[in-house]
Amino acid sequence: MIDLAEIHRDFQVGDQIVHALDDVNLRVASGEYLSIMGPSGSGKSTLLNVLGLLDRPTCGKYVLDSRETTDLTDDELAHTRARKIGFIFQSFHLVPRLTAFENVELPLILAGVSPSERKPRVQRLLESLSLTDRAHHVPNQLSGGQRQRVAIARAMVMEPAVLLADEPTGNLDHKSGADVLAAIEGLNSQGITLIVVTHDAEVSQRARRNVRMRDGRIVEDVTRPHPNPPPQAGEGNEGRNKPTLAREGREGAS
Repeated sequence: MIDLAEIHRDFQVGDQIVHALDDVNLRVASGEYLSIMGPSGSGKSTLLNVLGLLDRPTCGKYVLDSRETTDLTDDELAHTRARKIGFIFQSFHLVPRLTAFENVELPLILAGVSPSERKPRVQRLLESLSLTDRAHHVPNQLSGGQRQRVAIARAMVMEPAVLLADEPTGNLDHKSGADVLAAIEGLNSQGITLIVVTHDAEVSQRARRNVRMRDGRIVEDVTRPHPNPPPQAGEGNEGRNKPTLAREGREGAS
């Protein structure tokens, strides 16, 4: 699914070169759940940007779903990113004047999906995340946990193979954070490849595979025999069902 080989990302800062990524090698299989941890300046956010095709490596090779990406044009990168990768950010990045429904619908509109297909797809996602009664509320009428669940729905509406989450619980209280983690872990259990960047060791340990970075390098990559179980319904979650992928009958990631 993901294969990074000898990835470097350098930045010019004044008269110095900063090696944000220094010979990073990483393989991620389809359907994996891994966390990336490291102190500030370790390179984890730069790595996430490269994985998400938001930034190009200075050198090295990045294969995503059997396709080499480092020589793609900007338009080809945007097309691949829109269809293969979903993003969840700490600050939600919802459009303030749009309702929850409209925020989730926006990627479909930009992709040229017909209204007859957009509406049921958005409705299914909002229902799966217990947001049906908040569909016509704008972000400032929603709690932090609800806003992050809207962001999850928006990330999943194009049915990506990979979900990248950058500090997804960073702005949430413990209960709302547990709800959000349960939601994205439910998606992973259905075949989505899940990569979470976090400072929180408790969040990191929920993933089966833990990657640790320092000074632009991967210094530890550990896979445990069995993942920690996610919280049960009612343990930070009002008993809702696990979210389901937007397309019914989907079997794993593409």
